[in-house]
Amino acid sequence: MKIAIIVHKTTLDKCTGKGCLNAFFQRDDAFAPYGPEAQLVAFTHDGGALEKKIGRLKQLGVEVVHLSSCVRSKNPAYEALARKLSEDFAVVGYTHGSRQGRTRAAICLPARKHRE
Repeated sequence: MKIAIIVHKTTLDKCTGKGCLNAFFQRDDAFAPYGPEAQLVAFTHDGGALEKKIGRLKQLGVEVVHLSSCVRSKNPAYEALARKLSEDFAVVGYTHGSRQGRTRAAICLPARKHRE
């Protein structure tokens, strides 16, 4: 299973990614269902050219995109971003902390396109 994490661009300006990375490598919170075969193959932010990023994630064989907990709480386009990404990937709308969240519950969507 190949996984990507997308974090909030403004938050990344001051964040080390420790919460997301610890959750992945310790298989906590949103990453608890994954076994040792899961690989983190991309870590990027929600700014910039989304279509180019999607193309690159597809080239890398990403199956699941996790939107970081900071994207959920700080990106007003969180739901739209999750829906867009679900055209090509399964989407888990948080990384660490509660699935319910402080401001809104995480969106979890299956991939809408059959992977080739």
